[in-house]
Amino acid sequence: MTLEPLPRDFYAPTADVVAPQLLGHFLLRRIGNEWLGGEIVETEAYLVNDPACHAYVRETPRNAMMWGENGFAYVFRIYGSYFCVNAVTRPRGFAEAVLIRAIEPRLNPQKMKQLREVKKEIELSNGPSKLCLALGISGAQNGLDLVSPDSDLIIARNQERLHFLQNRGEIIRTSRIGLSRAADWPLRWYLGGSKSVSKRGIAHLGPWEMPVSPL
Repeated sequence: MTLEPLPRDFYAPTADVVAPQLLGHFLLRRIGNEWLGGEIVETEAYLVNDPACHAYVRETPRNAMMWGENGFAYVFRIYGSYFCVNAVTRPRGFAEAVLIRAIEPRLNPQKMKQLREVKKEIELSNGPSKLCLALGISGAQNGLDLVSPDSDLIIARNQERLHFLQNRGEIIRTSRIGLSRAADWPLRWYLGGSKSVSKRGIAHLGPWEMPVSPL
């Protein structure tokens, strides 16, 4: 497999544009001389005027990567000992990102199982913190360049993406998961036929426009 990172300008649009376009491409982590990872099958967008976004109020040491250049990894800790990985979108200063919620294990699934022991392979990376465990992603990967071929964490172009998408059914758009604010905003996308999706949902139909921020 030829590993070609998606280019910097892929991440220039708003997060709600980039999120569905990431479906089918590869999230890959290099450990030593080995690559492990798989096709992205579920994403969520977090926007600049979004009350659920970490950067909604102001820049802090925790969310600083979101305010930086597009195409870099923003990794944050949840529940004390788990991590989630995001791709930063839009140019410097806009603070938007796409959360990678699930991938299908493809490259070196046996190595992934060593990092996260599971009985069923479909449970290996069917959630944001699960995939980080299976890929050995922690706070040490925060700020890595997703578009550099020298990086140990990249999102690579899937040359067979259209075929993969066709085999995984329709792209379904729903509200996001586990939020207390802006919980009804339809900013989650997943492949309906993938067994690695974290949670099914009721599809959002029709047009949608993000509410204007009160700030």
